[in-house]
Amino acid sequence: MSASTITAPASRAPRGRGGAAQSVRDSLVVARRNLIRMSRIPEMIIFGLFQPIMFVVLFSYVFGGSMDVGGSTSPADYREFLMAGIFAQTVTFATAGAGAGIADDMHKGLIDRFRSLPMARGAVLTGRTLADLVQTALTVFVLAIVALLVGWRIHEGIAKALGAFALLLLLGYAFTWIGALIGLSVRTPEAATSGGLIWLFPVTFVSNAFVDTSNMTPWLRHIAEWNPFSATVQACRVLFGNPGVSTSSAWPMQHPVWASLLWSLVIIAVFRTLAVRKYRNAA
Repeated sequence: MSASTITAPASRAPRGRGGAAQSVRDSLVVARRNLIRMSRIPEMIIFGLFQPIMFVVLFSYVFGGSMDVGGSTSPADYREFLMAGIFAQTVTFATAGAGAGIADDMHKGLIDRFRSLPMARGAVLTGRTLADLVQTALTVFVLAIVALLVGWRIHEGIAKALGAFALLLLLGYAFTWIGALIGLSVRTPEAATSGGLIWLFPVTFVSNAFVDTSNMTPWLRHIAEWNPFSATVQACRVLFGNPGVSTSSAWPMQHPVWASLLWSLVIIAVFRTLAVRKYRNAA
């Protein structure tokens, strides 16, 4: 008498059990794995610090004396105006690294091994994005020290400053999900790096990060004022008490803290859904 064996399709990964609690545990395990990996490759963190530091030095001392901030061309005023933009640019540029990391895991077959395990479907991506968030927070901390050394100051108290940093990290986490989707959609880490950067330059430069939007042509100014990136930069300037607070009548510029929060949550909801769906179908 022979027993028949039923084999599940290879393309269908076993589902994890335990609901939300299991999903949190799986995500933290994956995040820990990625943090250990990052700690063993310290040059990843060191090189990630060089670019924002160079932006601070170059923009502060090369362009600082020629920039008009609210009618002032003082280099000190421009340094304070600039830092909110540099902070926001730093957290968003982490997107490219996140996408490249996921694409590398895909290329090496690691994602396929994760998908074969009985774990929550979104845990791999959530864990990866949380690990990237920790690295981004470390980068922002070091960058804040550099900013203080070049003359940047906060004027609205530590509580509001912490709120500004929280909005920055939330924006960085939201954009990381865009990077995750890009990383799952391309074939190589190199393509993920290129794809992760090509859209970030217009997002960060067509904004209020480095110049006052009132100096832009009307159609470009409207784009910049409704840019999610601009909302976070504006919110940080308000919470830090730095110069350059916009007088625009656009809703995101009038209510930048709420606009920044809403934009980030919408981006997370949309791109996390798309990334998890892509992960389920990834080959």
